[in-house]
Amino acid sequence: MTTADTPSAPFTELVDLASRLLGAGVVATNEDTFADAENLLVAKPAEFRPHTFGHKGQIMDGWESKRRRGVSADQPHPTDEDHDWAIVRLGAAGVVRGVIVDTAHFTGNYPETASVEAASVPGHPSPEELQDAEWTTIVPRTALDGDTAHEFAVTDGTRYTHVRLNIFPDGGVARLRVHGEVLPDPRELDGLTFDLAAQEYGGVAEAASDRYFSSPHNLNAPGRASVMGDGWETRRRRDKANDWVQIALAGGGEVLAAEVDTSYFVANAPGWADLIGFDASTGADPADGEWFELLPRTRLQPDTRHRFRLAAGRPVTHVRINVHPDGGLARLRLTGRLTGAGRAALALRWFNALPAAEAVAALTRAGLTADEAAALTAARPAADPAAAATVVRSLLGN
Repeated sequence: MTTADTPSAPFTELVDLASRLLGAGVVATNEDTFADAENLLVAKPAEFRPHTFGHKGQIMDGWESKRRRGVSADQPHPTDEDHDWAIVRLGAAGVVRGVIVDTAHFTGNYPETASVEAASVPGHPSPEELQDAEWTTIVPRTALDGDTAHEFAVTDGTRYTHVRLNIFPDGGVARLRVHGEVLPDPRELDGLTFDLAAQEYGGVAEAASDRYFSSPHNLNAPGRASVMGDGWETRRRRDKANDWVQIALAGGGEVLAAEVDTSYFVANAPGWADLIGFDASTGADPADGEWFELLPRTRLQPDTRHRFRLAAGRPVTHVRINVHPDGGLARLRLTGRLTGAGRAALALRWFNALPAAEAVAALTRAGLTADEAAALTAARPAADPAAAATVVRSLLGN
């Protein structure tokens, strides 16, 4: 199993890989008589409305299984290993850095303990195929409290596509969050133009001057904003500075076009915005390196999707949008293509994070012998330049 350094920032600042917005879904569960397992992935916090009863009892905003029973009158209680489970397809495959198991509003009916497992199954597997997959425990079986958001850090550096929540012996969980770093399959992006800043491809809003009203992570979230609260909004500035968000792109690339969207920001859109870029592929640090202009300071209109063609040129790994003096943006889209160095770096990150069997299979399908594929996989992380070049050439074809 490969490992990676744990980020210094709280894992809750990372993308929720189990977000419905990214395409996550509950693909299988053994039991959800009381409340649908799909409720685990609802974006908003769980709510409770007392004395709202349906045919099966109090309506709960979460996943709730029926009460387990033993096998006979002499053994009326479930065994210690009896449990219910739900399998979640992650909306974007990636490295899991932390899990939240939230029992909000479940007080007399929460599980005694829970665990979380993860698996990597490429393609579009059926529930039956997922049951037979190799599952790895990323959160060991742990006691739960009622009406509590339990945070569990994860140090496993493997790329996963699915997680399984196990609850012992039964009960209810309101929400499941799986925070981590998106790590796309480089073969699916190779040769394409796409939104280099998008969460679904690995873009991360890693720093911001202000997040008073809403999160900068909304800037590169999937889809269009539906209300002002879906975007990023700052407090009103009372000095002569400006606000900004810094985004680490999915990979080093050329940004060909930008969309600066002020939809729903009518009385609080910025007056102007500019874009600057940074290339960290040389080892320089964005905190103290040289930034360069991508889009000069440009007038913005309220409630408008602004589209700008940019001159292809210097490669970038990070982009900062500066808004003047303050205000809010709904979305930022940065259409572009990976550079040669960017595609190679992404391919290596992906290869180094794959489960060993999957890494070997990828290389053998690309034309390496079984022995060559096994040797390169065993030597991960691929740091030697010759080995790295072989991996990239095999996976991407050149």
